[in-house]
Amino acid sequence: MTVIENDFLKVSIRNKGGELTSVYNKISGVEHLWQGDPNIWPWHAPNLFPVVGGLIGNELLVDGKTYPMKRHGFNRESELPLLASNEVSARFSLPYSDHTLDVYPYKFDFQIHYDLIENALRVTYKVINHQRDAIYFSVGGHPAFNVPFKTGESYEDYYLEFESEEKLERHLLSAEGFFTGETQPVKLEGKKLRLTRDMFKDDAWVFKKLNSREVTIKSDKHDRTLAVEFPHFNYLGIWAKPGADFLCIEPWLGCADTEGKHVDISKKEAIQHLKHGHVFEAAFFISI
Repeated sequence: MTVIENDFLKVSIRNKGGELTSVYNKISGVEHLWQGDPNIWPWHAPNLFPVVGGLIGNELLVDGKTYPMKRHGFNRESELPLLASNEVSARFSLPYSDHTLDVYPYKFDFQIHYDLIENALRVTYKVINHQRDAIYFSVGGHPAFNVPFKTGESYEDYYLEFESEEKLERHLLSAEGFFTGETQPVKLEGKKLRLTRDMFKDDAWVFKKLNSREVTIKSDKHDRTLAVEFPHFNYLGIWAKPGADFLCIEPWLGCADTEGKHVDISKKEAIQHLKHGHVFEAAFFISI
């Protein structure tokens, strides 16, 4: 376990998946990250690579050949060595290997950088292309935040506030986790989306057209907040296990397959394209 901290935050990261396991607010004494109850949902904040969401048949199609690939990719199950760290930053890396080439035929280095900047944690995804031609991938975050912030509070006292006025519509998912092609309007109270215990009974809410690049968890009962800013990510998912005391805020560059459309990785919706020798970087911020 790697720990970084400053006057505001103490953050813990494990090598498995390069995954956050704790985001502790030293000012308020509140643990903001879901602690991974295995009876409900065993993760904390998985990092999604090289795919986001599910693939039809759990197969990735590349240049006419299929490769086995689980939902959200292999990074979250992989061990990422620590590259470097100091008091306020840590760098983890997943380089390509014979194992990754068996399921994803590209030579890459996937890195996750964590940096504390006062009351914010910056999470940066970096992809380096070691292939002689272009590589294709998706990447995204999946952090789960404790809601309510403290025991004795109600989930329904909380809401998600968008940065800008939005005409929201969610893109619907099938029971298998694939897009159906249908959308549903989402009712807001101004910029507020109220949280309810049953709102995710039909899986995640996925937004593909947002003006906002920041959302904030707030309560009617107090002024403590947690914000996620995602300037480089075009899609946003929100999700929780129905009835569970958390909310996932998921910045994505990529998404699940659409029903009946098993296409080559190069033609997947929102896929990222990285030329030979180039480096990709995208960051999001968790502020408390």
